[in-house]
Amino acid sequence: MATPSLSANAPDVQVDIQTSYLYNEDLAPVPPSRRTWGMLSFAALWISMSACIPTYMLASSLIGGGMNWWEAVATIFLGNLIVLVPMVLNAHAGTKYGIPFPVFCRASFGTTGANIPALLRAFVACGWFGIQTWIGGEAIHKILGVFIPSLAATGGATAFGITLTQFACFLFFWGINMAVVYKGIDSIRLLLNIKAPLLLVLGLLLLGWAYRAAGGFGPILSQPSAFDPGQPKAGQFWVFFFPALTGMIGFWATLSLNIPDFSRYAKSQRDQIAGQALGLPLTMALYSFIGVAVTSATTIIYGQTIWDPVDVLTHFKNPAVLVVAMLALCVATLATNIAANVVSPANDFAQLAPRRITFRLGGLITGLIGIVMMPWKLIADPSGYIFTWLLGYSALLGPIGGIMIADYFVVRRKQLDVSALYSPAGAYLYSGGFSWVAIVALLAGALPSLPGFLANIRAVDAAHVAPFLLSLYNYAWFVGFGLAFAVYLALRKLAPNS
Repeated sequence: MATPSLSANAPDVQVDIQTSYLYNEDLAPVPPSRRTWGMLSFAALWISMSACIPTYMLASSLIGGGMNWWEAVATIFLGNLIVLVPMVLNAHAGTKYGIPFPVFCRASFGTTGANIPALLRAFVACGWFGIQTWIGGEAIHKILGVFIPSLAATGGATAFGITLTQFACFLFFWGINMAVVYKGIDSIRLLLNIKAPLLLVLGLLLLGWAYRAAGGFGPILSQPSAFDPGQPKAGQFWVFFFPALTGMIGFWATLSLNIPDFSRYAKSQRDQIAGQALGLPLTMALYSFIGVAVTSATTIIYGQTIWDPVDVLTHFKNPAVLVVAMLALCVATLATNIAANVVSPANDFAQLAPRRITFRLGGLITGLIGIVMMPWKLIADPSGYIFTWLLGYSALLGPIGGIMIADYFVVRRKQLDVSALYSPAGAYLYSGGFSWVAIVALLAGALPSLPGFLANIRAVDAAHVAPFLLSLYNYAWFVGFGLAFAVYLALRKLAPNS
């Protein structure tokens, strides 16, 4: 059956893509009639995804590493300002042609080779899905522990390092996530629109309470930087700053790739650009500041520094406050998790076998892998969270972003053949479905950071790795992006059809 091309630029061209094994309804181009997201929708998307517990706690690891509060918040803001650039650039193709991330990858990696970046992105998302699900489940566990103290007991840990009640709460929240996935993309957008104002209001109320109860924001906001003259780490600021900045970029490096999964619903390029610019950097900075300020106040109010907002809320004894807080946190975490960590891998897994794997099945696969990855171990160590998890995967995702942007903006001048993206014998077949140019560029961008990563996880002795290679790991995203961008352009010029 012939279906009209859904390219925004060529609505009158007829292409036959529905019979291709590369096609299913979830991966199909979005027709102009369904592109209904305006500027406010994209701002709400980013406010919803940014206003979450990991953002609240993000500055804690930076302050723990020696930064003062404003250095930590400024680093977070700058990192998100930088990642906004590839975010907006990669969103362009989604808006122009209505295509999702894995289909967009076919232009540079080949119709089959697109599985490589799709799976790399998907497995990172599975880790993030597990982390957010663990946070949501742990919020339920801690709040319930206030009402039923026996549930708060930390003894009786299983072989996996958590208690049975913790695991039960984790699985309960996991089930809620899967139910939303089953309902589809429209329910996700509704959830995001509810969450955006909800968590911002909750955060600001928490900030107001902390200010009044502590008589100010307390010692953390007056704490000097450990890098100032006379302090323990004097003169070492830049040594810490650059890997920290790379980690902040890594926080949303995932979305900077799969943003076409959302921008395909945009009314115009102006809507996606303005909405993202308004919603991302400022919300990340504001919510991380709320986290720093409230945490600082807890030192005065409770005599201990409490970085986890769930732990702060458990100190409230009013049952109504606890129930409302629990529901708000669960809705907030749920919305962030589904939008940031399910939409993309569900599409990415569908790319493996579009005729067999739907969005719903892809979401279920994401959920199952998220359990297997034991997310409570990924975030157990704040230092490992930034310097191993965030930095490590940025070394893989940076090169993919560099290749996609080089291909779309430099090689193709923003012109794609939509029908060929779904054709098993079209212009993007390359060599048996794989673009070796893209694969070599990906390896060239990722490999320089590998020694530093292995040393960081202690798989090799850092003393046996050249200091230059160790330092490259601190700039993993930048190194990977830049190298892959340059190598791809050079090789594509030499071998345009490979």
